[in-house]
Amino acid sequence: MNKTTNQNSQNSFKKDTDTKTNVPLVEKVLTAEEQAALTPDIVLQSLKDGNKRFMNNQITARDYSAMVRNSANGQYPKAVILSCLDSRIPVEDVFDNGIGDIFVARVAGSIINEDILGSMEYGCKVSGAKLILVLGHQSCGAIISAIDDVKLGNITKLLAKIKPALNKSQNYKGEKTSKDKNYVDEVGYRNVLNSIETIKTKSPVLKEMLDKNEIRIAGGYYYMETGEVKFIE
Repeated sequence: MNKTTNQNSQNSFKKDTDTKTNVPLVEKVLTAEEQAALTPDIVLQSLKDGNKRFMNNQITARDYSAMVRNSANGQYPKAVILSCLDSRIPVEDVFDNGIGDIFVARVAGSIINEDILGSMEYGCKVSGAKLILVLGHQSCGAIISAIDDVKLGNITKLLAKIKPALNKSQNYKGEKTSKDKNYVDEVGYRNVLNSIETIKTKSPVLKEMLDKNEIRIAGGYYYMETGEVKFIE
């Protein structure tokens, strides 16, 4: 049987008509020319489409061993995704992306520091990614710890970067404690917005690219029980 892929290599698989099982494809990794042809809006839509497939258990079958070999000589990812450290969020799978498709930075609370900013600048200015997505999530331990004002080693300084989100959640009408799940979500949502704003104010490189429409910066909030990402544009 022949192997087939669709034009954007997003939903690629072949079906064995005898066994009725999905057979992994050797999916072609992005080339420099294909990356250059992408726009920020196209990349954002591809992440939205990929998340729908993830939610519906229709994740693309891939031959990862072949993709490792095919990407060995270079990488041309389409996006940089900043995610929390949380082990329950498999970022590539959440957006149904394969090897070489996205840069992923992970740090508790999806906070911004100089190293994260430098990584984003590398991903976009040097390596050509078209989108930065800051991804927060439900039941975030870092958010809960910030609400509870935890003091512990280097965690203390990390949680200080979440404090602006607490300050911006003062109008919340319910109980402002970590026991209130809606309040945790409110702070988590505000933290995503704060990280986006910090990127814009602390990185002249990325701000210039944004102003020239060379990249787009967006947010997302991941829901644990469904796997859905609600996008913040």
